[in-house]
Amino acid sequence: MPLPVIPGADRAPTHGMIRAGARMACVAPVLRQPLTAVPEVPGPSAVPGLPAMVRRAGLFPRLRYMGSKYRLIPHLARAFTELGGVTALDAFSGSGVVSYLLKTCGYQVTANDFLAFPAIIAQAAVVNQDVTLSAGDIARICGPPADDRDFIRRTFAGIYFTETDLCFLDSAWSHIDRMDGHKHALAISALVLSAARRQPRGVFTVTGLRYDDGRRDLRLPLRDHFAERAAEYNRVVFDSGQPCAAASSDVFDLAPARYDVVYLDPPYAPPRDDNCYIKRYHFLEGLSVYWRGQAPLENTRTKKLPKRYTPFSYARTVTGALRRTIRQFAGSALVLSYSSNAVPDTATIEGLLREVKGHVEVRAVDHTYAFGTHQAARRRAAREYLFIAT
Repeated sequence: MPLPVIPGADRAPTHGMIRAGARMACVAPVLRQPLTAVPEVPGPSAVPGLPAMVRRAGLFPRLRYMGSKYRLIPHLARAFTELGGVTALDAFSGSGVVSYLLKTCGYQVTANDFLAFPAIIAQAAVVNQDVTLSAGDIARICGPPADDRDFIRRTFAGIYFTETDLCFLDSAWSHIDRMDGHKHALAISALVLSAARRQPRGVFTVTGLRYDDGRRDLRLPLRDHFAERAAEYNRVVFDSGQPCAAASSDVFDLAPARYDVVYLDPPYAPPRDDNCYIKRYHFLEGLSVYWRGQAPLENTRTKKLPKRYTPFSYARTVTGALRRTIRQFAGSALVLSYSSNAVPDTATIEGLLREVKGHVEVRAVDHTYAFGTHQAARRRAAREYLFIAT
């Protein structure tokens, strides 16, 4: 069922061109009200149950993450429900919100990301069907330490958080190390989200309070953050009746499998700056495993982790990487997210899909990435494209 076309849909997009023959639809701008208030779209294109799916996905704990698709959830939900099927892969799961949406849509979801902490988040909220952290679990983690570890306090002293906050992270891990299964994943997810919310802009490329905009999150101690974030994750645990899985792997190393739907949101190369997730989220990555096997670079100001090569990061290799990815999953229906402020352009993306697919629909959504209130954030305004290839 196609999305209704709104007035002005025949105007050319402001960035890039869509090759003749592609089916192009401009949809409503990204919703600015809470997703829990998304109404059903009236008329013959309405999808039964769609508002409930969007409302549930809107409860997913928000991690400020580069390229997060939280605000595109209503449009992605419509695409997934129109395609149907049983199995789905979210090949670059990131914040986890799209994997969680796929679960709410009734799919057997496999969530994958090349970083460790997104896979742990998916384990906690997508794979997990019925386990939550009890009040006793949360009280223990927020209580006195179970041992005298101090790696975080020593390594990151004076860089991001207060000594009290750093001591709490060590203490929390002294308890988390004694947990297993989904409780272990939930506790780590809550800890990661606490650190991200406490850090200005949610990224760990800056130190100090240069970007302190007075928000409550930047004042709240990490111990209190954890209790709140754990409650948020508890709230979204539900039994979908479908088995799900989570992996931390390079997309090209995924075991061959035939999925009904594959969602692709790779880290496209920006024309300026970079898309290095390790640089921005190294602290969250290390925190998710207590830096085991993730040695910080001691000669760097931010104690970041070594950068990992990915062909998606560079203009000269990103097109080849996209072609390889699309061909890897050519046997599945593909939903691909792409932003107009990235390389390559939309015509190239559409052309790559047409190399393996007979039908390509392109839906355009005006989108502004919420990535800080600083002046440079203005360049995050973009048009988001959803390519649906069958």
